[in-house]
Amino acid sequence: MKTSNIKSNKKIQTSAAAMLNLLILFSVSEKTEAQNNAGIVGVDHVGINVPNLNKAVTFFNNVLGFTPVTQLGPIPLDTAWKELNHINRQTGAVTIKMINAGTGASIEVFEYADNKGSKTQPNTDDIGASHIAFYVNDIKASVEYLKSKGVKIIGEPFTTPSGETAGESWVYFETPWGSKMELVSYPNGKGYEKNKPSTILWSPKNTAENQTNKLNTKVISESEIKALVESHLSIWNEHDVKKRGALMKKVYADNIQMVDSHFIANGHQEINGFIDDLQKKSLNSRFSPVKAIDVNHNTARLYWQHGTPQKSDAVTGMDLFVFENGKAVKLYVFVDSKK
Repeated sequence: MKTSNIKSNKKIQTSAAAMLNLLILFSVSEKTEAQNNAGIVGVDHVGINVPNLNKAVTFFNNVLGFTPVTQLGPIPLDTAWKELNHINRQTGAVTIKMINAGTGASIEVFEYADNKGSKTQPNTDDIGASHIAFYVNDIKASVEYLKSKGVKIIGEPFTTPSGETAGESWVYFETPWGSKMELVSYPNGKGYEKNKPSTILWSPKNTAENQTNKLNTKVISESEIKALVESHLSIWNEHDVKKRGALMKKVYADNIQMVDSHFIANGHQEINGFIDDLQKKSLNSRFSPVKAIDVNHNTARLYWQHGTPQKSDAVTGMDLFVFENGKAVKLYVFVDSKK
């Protein structure tokens, strides 16, 4: 969970770590590998059996907003195939519908005509029991929507308070034919990500954000970047909270990350809290530029000093910015060692 008390809730980060992040950020290419020797790239689809294909497709389409794309069958199944796949000999032909479920794997829906298999949904602890989880941006809003459509919600949304999945909210719901599915949301990521793991779990959230960024990429000029950096200094000198907040929305992306040698701050709220603490400790101090702002494509650096009118350079340092879509998404802070 995030708080404004940054120093007590963030692990100390070294300047070397900040520089490593920067090197990774500027890497021009990276190698991709198959996940294992089988050559598996990822999950293509998840298959489920339903008692009535038309009703299932209607639910996925009308309630969840998914799009049916392809259909195969009905396909008669011979005895050998049934034996090989553990299908009752008296079960009829199969019809398969592939459904696009937004960003991520598709859902393959099976209906067996004259199905002689079990009509009982597996219990949660049965071997082979499974569910499909759908990522949502606002889990409470999604729950209210499903309730308005008569969908059975199993319990209430739960948010993991700590540990590797801290920040993840989830709740189960039931389809009209009795299958259990899930809504899940973690708009600020999960706890384990803060430790910079070598492997990050794939998420439709991240893929959707990347696609949106590509569609909405805004190229800004060198003069525009310089103006944003100048406004950045105004943010740190502004004591009026409302005015500061308005400036932050203009200059910083909502998910901006500020990397200091002692902590990492995420988003406007955490950066704002740090500015408040700094201003309370140094009531008469201000930030001012030391020399001209340097711009290199979508990055910029600002050499600054911080101090009182009597000693304007009590603290000096450099800020390094990365801009995307017209706003700063990364801010690396380097404070000079005291002489």
